Amino acid sequence: MNIMNFTKSSNPAFKNAFGNQTQTSSSSEVMTLNGTINKTILSLLLVIAAATYTWKLVLFDGANAMTWTFGGAIGGFIVAMVTIFKKEWAPYTTPVYAALEGLFLGGVSALIAGAFTSEADAGINSNIVLQAVALTFGVFFIMLFAYRSGKIRATPKFTRGMIAALGGVAVFYIGSWILSLFGFDLSLFHGNGLIAIGINLVIVVIAALSLILDFDMIEKGVAYGAPRYMEWYGAFSLLITLVWLYLEILKLLARLASRD
Repeated sequence: MNIMNFTKSSNPAFKNAFGNQTQTSSSSEVMTLNGTINKTILSLLLVIAAATYTWKLVLFDGANAMTWTFGGAIGGFIVAMVTIFKKEWAPYTTPVYAALEGLFLGGVSALIAGAFTSEADAGINSNIVLQAVALTFGVFFIMLFAYRSGKIRATPKFTRGMIAALGGVAVFYIGSWILSLFGFDLSLFHGNGLIAIGINLVIVVIAALSLILDFDMIEKGVAYGAPRYMEWYGAFSLLITLVWLYLEILKLLARLASRD
């Protein structure tokens, strides 16, 4: 691969990581596709294990479950920021991030599932959560097939469009949060109406397309001979997108179910 083409990549995460580096000479010290896959799987297993813990806490110790859930959310955000700015720490911070996000996802998932559980059911009806998980991985494999087959590629135009879309989503999230602090009624955008569902669906599509950027980053990192620790950073990048995609799909399913 031409080094100049890689360093001109429009993806800021990998551009900053590799722009001033030379290729690692030893094949045992470089980023590989298999290594990234294995670390991604390990990270997902950590998410599942931690999520199982807070899911059970919601059933048996609701107050304590909220402490772990919100602690996971705040801790996950802090660790994510550290990982983004200190990529060489990824082998240590990525597993921690995965565990913290698992604590958050387990609690949130149990709460949402509980909202659709009838009094006659024992425990928590997990159907909506299982559907969200299945759809998340279904979308993941569809995007992976589309990328590998060349149907969707991270061209400069595609990347610029995605950056604009991600910026728009960030503005929407932050704007909604600020307006809510001042007591504005945002049910039109965050309720179960058609506008809220439409916005939710658009964000799901943007999250799904973000996987293309992740695949592109990993492919270029492997081709360039990036340092081995970038396998963990590649897993971290995928994990962030998958968590976001799952949460948006879960919210979408909850909105649709609440209209029945």
